[in-house]
Amino acid sequence: MTPSRTATGPAVPKKRRRGRAGAGELLTAAVGAVPGGAARPGQQQMAEAIERSIASGEHLLVQAGTGTGKSLAYLAPALTVDGPVVVSTATLALQSQLVEHDLPRLADAVEPVLGRRPTFAVLKGRHHYLCLARLDSSVEDEPDDALFDAPRAGNSGGTKWLGEAGRLGKQVQRLRDWAEETATGDRDELDPGVDDQVWRSVSMPARECVGASRCPFGQECFAEASRARAREADIVVTNHSLLAVDMLAGRHIVPPHRLLVVDEAHELADRVSSAAQAELVPELIDRSTRRARPLLRPDVAERLTEAGDALAVGLAEAPAGRLTAGLPPALREACTLLDSATRAALEGIGDVKADDPDPVRKQQAKAVLDELSTTAQRLLEEADHDVAWVEKPDNGSRRALVVAPLSVAGTLATHLYDERTVVATSATLALGGRFDTVARALGLDAPPPAPPSPAAAAIATAAAAGRSPVTPVAAAEGSRASIGTVPATEGPGWSSLDVGSPFDYARQGILYVAAHLPRPSVSGLPGPAGEELLALVEALGGRTLGLFSSRRAAQQAAELVRARTDLPVLLQGEEALPLLVRRFREVRESCLFGVMSLWQGVDVPGDACQLVVIDRLPFPRPDEPLAAARAAAVDAGGGSGFAAVSVPIAAVRLAQGVGRLIRATGDRGVVAVLDSRLETARGYGPFLRRSLPPFWYTTRPEVARGALERLAKS
Repeated sequence: MTPSRTATGPAVPKKRRRGRAGAGELLTAAVGAVPGGAARPGQQQMAEAIERSIASGEHLLVQAGTGTGKSLAYLAPALTVDGPVVVSTATLALQSQLVEHDLPRLADAVEPVLGRRPTFAVLKGRHHYLCLARLDSSVEDEPDDALFDAPRAGNSGGTKWLGEAGRLGKQVQRLRDWAEETATGDRDELDPGVDDQVWRSVSMPARECVGASRCPFGQECFAEASRARAREADIVVTNHSLLAVDMLAGRHIVPPHRLLVVDEAHELADRVSSAAQAELVPELIDRSTRRARPLLRPDVAERLTEAGDALAVGLAEAPAGRLTAGLPPALREACTLLDSATRAALEGIGDVKADDPDPVRKQQAKAVLDELSTTAQRLLEEADHDVAWVEKPDNGSRRALVVAPLSVAGTLATHLYDERTVVATSATLALGGRFDTVARALGLDAPPPAPPSPAAAAIATAAAAGRSPVTPVAAAEGSRASIGTVPATEGPGWSSLDVGSPFDYARQGILYVAAHLPRPSVSGLPGPAGEELLALVEALGGRTLGLFSSRRAAQQAAELVRARTDLPVLLQGEEALPLLVRRFREVRESCLFGVMSLWQGVDVPGDACQLVVIDRLPFPRPDEPLAAARAAAVDAGGGSGFAAVSVPIAAVRLAQGVGRLIRATGDRGVVAVLDSRLETARGYGPFLRRSLPPFWYTTRPEVARGALERLAKS
């Protein structure tokens, strides 16, 4: 297929023009194919708004609550676009839902309307696919790495060490057998799976790939085949991480397209930050030196080893946390040694040529060394737009020197919106009832509001000054604003819309804030909060999802409930998370307690989950380097870093956690927040409550317990 380039847009493959059916007709066909299905008002409103954005080229932010059916709401109008459409998701769960359920059903339903069956494809990073070149060299290349890595993973004793290597070798052999039968090489299709260490030995990060033209397996490459399928598809499903890499790499990975739908858009800025983050780890320098040693002079390899040792010493001496006064002398020396050694190594290796005896291995060595050199130079530069910190996990297993951008709003403004229309959607975009905070995080200018009330004017003034849109005046507006009543706002090049949710939150659920509890001050689960938790869990008889701010608090809660009741308690970390969630669904009286990874993505509809308990407001910890640096930058500019950075982060996290309760129209239950600040904090309390679904609200413990007791009897 030959691409065509326009004067104002990227090259877009020439495709058969799609049918003239409108988004409404396609949506009607799609929902009609579901038994008992019918388009919901919010779903229709969202589809119509997207169709208007496609026509005008105006970017769109859409908040669509749980149960809206937003996937079909954006997929239906996407089929009206000439050329491919890209859909990006944050989680593998949503990506799988789209590819395995929503898109096949949609394609079947709209085929009679369009006169053809729409096509779709999945696009993932290269490391998700089996690399035949790596597999071919894995026998001679990776056992050494496995043996070197095993002791650092906690193995001790020669017999256990060699036994582990033998187990990994068997997994590599199974991958060789799988390579002969798989059509895609996609790791997600490998069942049973293999260890991450083994998969790394047979997959190829993009930076290490020599390209199809120079690879002896280029014509059989699974990753290249996936890109070819994506170029031919009507709808391409990818993920935020690859989308971020695509933007940072000049947008040549994802096929050219005119419409980009960003689902779970509240996660995008963090994924871009992660993609732009780099780190130096002694183990990586050690491994890179071993791989490059056959290509290097002995003295150059020794310089790399010395640099890795110097980094290990520097990391051992430096305390964990953000480096506010520049690199400590030992780490500066290590980065200087590494920069010099990697430059010498790269010069010694030279260019990768077509007639090299092993271009794949040579490219791998060069790519890793080049990345180490670039990261060392970036750290030595100590630019104002970067944040550096020392990372030391609690278990002490891995230490790293990390650098990340202070903000990615400029990157998004430059690379996300150019030459395509972007529709960003999520159940959590209107924080405090407004889109301004998320819009700025996504690189969009805050829009001028409609004629404001005095309180709204104060909010807008604070936002324009770079402060949080939370003021004492704003708090006087009331404790909450109903989801679905936020008016559409317009600004230069973009608009926003909240289409609400089909759920009747005020009738289906209660938001209970334990305002009588002391303000949380100590780490872990305070005694009064534990007693409150116990009373609520006993009133319902289990069926509780506990979302905690720390592993210590979750552990203490589990110990308390286990000691004082006969209810089964499932604790994150004691078994694999998918297994815990499945047991939580199946065992009616069980409780599931955990930390941040449970706050979103856990979907347990029905009466298996009728109480969600949140121990405290999920503000970022003071030792979270990026959040702390961003807050400090706002403080230095005369604003409130806490209000501008910490409060919006807490709002998104809290909304995601609260959203675990009502997942279907028949669900009922209570969300209990054991942090009195949600009620008593005059500045940010109302802002956080306006960011949540409009549950019936109370601070009376007897009301919450009474509701739970009635649910227990139903």
